[in-house]
Amino acid sequence: MTTLKILALTAVTAFLSSGSFSDIRCSGSHTKDRAVVVQNASVTERSTPAKDNKIQVALLLDTSNSMDGLIDQAKSRLWNIVNTLTTLKYNGQAPQIEIALYEYGNDGIRDDNYIRQVTPLTQDLDLVSEKLFALRTNGGSEYCGAVIRDASMNLNWDGNEKSMKLIYIAGNEPFDQGRVNYKEVISKAKSKNIYTNTIFCGSREEGTQTFWQNGAVVGGGKYFNIDSDRKVVYIETPYDVRISECNTKLNDTYLYYGSHGSEYKQKQAAQDRNAEVQSVSNYVERTVAKSKKNAYKNDHWDLVDKAEKDAGFIATVKDDALPAELKGKSKEDIIKAVAGKSAERGKIQKEIEELSRKRQEYIDTEMKKRGNPDSDDLGKAIEKSILERAKMSGYTSK
Repeated sequence: MTTLKILALTAVTAFLSSGSFSDIRCSGSHTKDRAVVVQNASVTERSTPAKDNKIQVALLLDTSNSMDGLIDQAKSRLWNIVNTLTTLKYNGQAPQIEIALYEYGNDGIRDDNYIRQVTPLTQDLDLVSEKLFALRTNGGSEYCGAVIRDASMNLNWDGNEKSMKLIYIAGNEPFDQGRVNYKEVISKAKSKNIYTNTIFCGSREEGTQTFWQNGAVVGGGKYFNIDSDRKVVYIETPYDVRISECNTKLNDTYLYYGSHGSEYKQKQAAQDRNAEVQSVSNYVERTVAKSKKNAYKNDHWDLVDKAEKDAGFIATVKDDALPAELKGKSKEDIIKAVAGKSAERGKIQKEIEELSRKRQEYIDTEMKKRGNPDSDDLGKAIEKSILERAKMSGYTSK
């Protein structure tokens, strides 16, 4: 056993046995950090094999002039979609979750087909949220075949055949516009077990006539139509305040590192605020998502997540890469601090999990009473199709 592992085990054991960490009482105060603009991700993607399952979802959103309502629904439902994904397991294991974001149909995009990869497939969900909230609509031409081709070819789709790989494209113009044949690119994607789901913003009949339904049929996915101008209906619950209060305490367990670590921590707080602006329910959904290890991981800037992924990292981290409270500390003290934050985070996550289960039971009961009136939106369409595809692929939903 290495010296580092001995130190780590000794520190953790001593810390836990001392009972020195206090009870966690979730505070209602919110962090006031400023938002930080992070440079748009631009990486070369390639398909690679993986041993563990993943659930990968690419959201392709029409950002032409008429789609402000669609973008608003996406903002309101992002964390609900993530939480639906976190309920899925394969052979008892929770797969890693990655989300990508594309926009298309916007004249402001410098591309022949008016397409932009906003984020690659990533677990950096704060980045996805930040870029989603920064989207702006502008008049343009919507080429569905072209954006599906780009997403299916350029994203880093997992090579494991048991991984779930899903494309969701939403818009309101004819599906067959542009020079790229949608049937060819969707069929090619399906041959790689990437299933295409289509969401038409308008009447079901019009979506059928303009080939949106056919796109889903070819892609082995589901076809939906929604009213993109409809405001998302939220159901408030008695558990919302308590879950929201836990968010501040959860944020306090993050110890940033690296030259841009403090910026990422500020971005975390900024996306909390973005979610809260949408609604209290959206803020709660984000908090629940942040408690899920298979979805919300920040090992690129958080010492707790990084140490969990790489036990030897703390031995190599330089003093100037540490936050102020850890600068000048011995490696043993840093290990102890990280272990303490990890234990504290686990306790908070467990509390959020218990509260969110009760919250969902309350929502399900209310939905039955109301006759499911809020089913006609982007998030509900995606949630329904995810669960159907998961069942077909051998996944279970807890």
